[in-house]
Amino acid sequence: MTPAVQVEQWARAMDATTETTEPKQKVIDRHSGTVRITHWVNVICLLVLLMSGLQIFNAHPALYLGSKSNFDNPVMAMRPMRHGNDVYGVTKIFDWHINTTGVFGLAKTADGGYQIRGFPWSVTLPGHRDLSMGRRWHFFFAWVFVINGLIYLIWSIASGHLRCDLAPAVRELKHIGASIWEHIRLRFPEGEEAKHYNVLQKLAYLIVALVLLPLMLATGLAMSPGMDSGYPFLLDIFGGRQSARTIHFVTASAIVLFFVVHIVMVLISGVWNNLRSMITGRYVIKFPEARS
Repeated sequence: MTPAVQVEQWARAMDATTETTEPKQKVIDRHSGTVRITHWVNVICLLVLLMSGLQIFNAHPALYLGSKSNFDNPVMAMRPMRHGNDVYGVTKIFDWHINTTGVFGLAKTADGGYQIRGFPWSVTLPGHRDLSMGRRWHFFFAWVFVINGLIYLIWSIASGHLRCDLAPAVRELKHIGASIWEHIRLRFPEGEEAKHYNVLQKLAYLIVALVLLPLMLATGLAMSPGMDSGYPFLLDIFGGRQSARTIHFVTASAIVLFFVVHIVMVLISGVWNNLRSMITGRYVIKFPEARS
């Protein structure tokens, strides 16, 4: 065996050893303590705000545009309707009428009667008709949510988290179509790409954090008589109290939709890995299989 052949065999052996010993996964620190704490505080706040908000909505389960309630022409309403001897629940959205008996508008009771309400009491806080208690829960956790959001925003700007981790680069925006296609096929980033948020995550988080949540807060303030007396321009911005209420409801619905999609993506992309990263900060990234 010539020296050249021997050197070549040694090189091949070294390459094979390197390929077989390449790590197939790696543990990284993905989320800081501030992100994790504010995330879980937001989860609690938004859950309470949603359930107590539905309690408040049930006091008058209809939405309007403008400054006054036009009972004959709501944008959306959940109410009972009577047809002969039958009573059923109807959800009206513009000119569409949908039979939602047992879900929205009206529910049958165990004694054969019926109960008029918008959303089921099982998803409201408290779980029975109590508007004053619902308002207390809603207003208290609204301020907790605001303080928590300001802490996160200030930290994100000061630490560079907003600029470095959430703001999408131009090259990422150019490949947004490919990212959408990858998500449709349920193919998720591996290796180095998994260390960072993808472009769809970045855009979704920015829209929620910088558009939907501030809009929900501003419309909530516009519905407060105390805020209106001190800052009457709030109602002018949104076109009246009823318009502010409708925008508030739509914005909250969009946030709920975001969380539903978010939870689904957590479930299908790795429940334990995602939960661990948001509890301990540790996240496992997987690398493609080594070459054979």
